[in-house]
Amino acid sequence: MSAAHEARGDDTLVRWARARLREGLGGPPEPHPPPAGWASAPAATFVTLRWRDDGRLQGCVGSLEPKRSLADDVAHNVVAAALEDPRAEPLELGDVDRLSIEVSVLSPLEAVHFTSEAGALASLRPGVDGVVLEWRGRRATLLPLMWSRLPTAADLMTALKRKAGLPAAFWSDDIRLWRYTVDLYEEEAPS
Repeated sequence: MSAAHEARGDDTLVRWARARLREGLGGPPEPHPPPAGWASAPAATFVTLRWRDDGRLQGCVGSLEPKRSLADDVAHNVVAAALEDPRAEPLELGDVDRLSIEVSVLSPLEAVHFTSEAGALASLRPGVDGVVLEWRGRRATLLPLMWSRLPTAADLMTALKRKAGLPAAFWSDDIRLWRYTVDLYEEEAPS
């Protein structure tokens, strides 16, 4: 059983994210989870915040490789998604309960092997894979939930290229791709 699954049963992970966001906006301090079990396992996560009333994105920030504990990665990413994402609106403490929170815990990155763009596209699993694209220092990722907006592998690849600052039709033999899956934990805005 993964550390994320340990935290899932009672939504501990998402409640931790909301508490850390409150603290980051000046609310009461939240005690760190005990340094054993789910909280201390190394993990890479993304936190996505959306407004309850219209589903607008407040922010989405994450890490692709585990560099800190699950609890610390979620704590860092929820505050960064709320306050540091360039798309984010200014927030106040009272806004926390108007935000829905999604925490994605990433599996390890798996290199995608291909010899052409068509081969790369054929290697992706729509609806399942998050994808990382890298080319000469430019890097972008899209979480698996993006398949609902970009239903084909070609659509996803075009969006990844644009996000990495590359033209939609760009292709190079030295593009590198990785895929990953996520365990997704969600909590609707409570008010």
